[in-house]
Amino acid sequence: MITLTGITKNYQMGDQTVQALRGVDLHIERNELVAFIGTSGSGKSTLMNIVGCLDRPSSGTYQLNGRDVATMESDELALVRNAEIGFIFQSFHLLPRATALDNVAQPLIYRGIHQKERNRLAAEALDHVGLGSRMHHRPNELSGGQRQRVAIARALVGKPAILLADEPTGNLDSSTSLEILELIKEVHRNGQTVVMVTHEPEIADQCHRIVRLSDGRVLSDTRKDQGFAMPAVTDSTGD
Repeated sequence: MITLTGITKNYQMGDQTVQALRGVDLHIERNELVAFIGTSGSGKSTLMNIVGCLDRPSSGTYQLNGRDVATMESDELALVRNAEIGFIFQSFHLLPRATALDNVAQPLIYRGIHQKERNRLAAEALDHVGLGSRMHHRPNELSGGQRQRVAIARALVGKPAILLADEPTGNLDSSTSLEILELIKEVHRNGQTVVMVTHEPEIADQCHRIVRLSDGRVLSDTRKDQGFAMPAVTDSTGD
């Protein structure tokens, strides 16, 4: 489903070039539950942005469902993000003046779905995450855990094949974090591919596969069901 080959990402900061990714090779199968783990600056969020088609690599190739992402125009990338990928962010990214229902329905606007059907699907998604009774509340009327549930419902309303979660429990207490993790694991059990970014080992341990990054490289790739760590591919940039 997801194949990255020789992915690099450079940022120019003044007269300095910052290498965020340094030759990442990675393949993710359909219906895997994967964690990208590493400290701040390890490249995990940059890698997530590339997988989610929010950013383009400086070099290397990315194939999504057999299609070369580099050949897609901006409009086509936007359609792919809307139809195939759901996003959950640490800071929720909800519209503050919109109700939970309207926040969840928002991605469906870009698919041309009429309002009545949008609202039906959004209400169904909110009910699924346990917020059926709060759908007309705005974000400032909801707790942090409830706002993250709204964000999950929004990510899932379009039934994407891939769910990307960037530090989904980072702003939550431990009890609420466990509830959100259970929701994400349920998404995986329902057949979707899930990739989570985290710096917390206890969160990564909930996943079946852990990809550990450091300084823009893959240090290890461990599949828990097989009980071994795959060796990281030697960096081909010579850096």
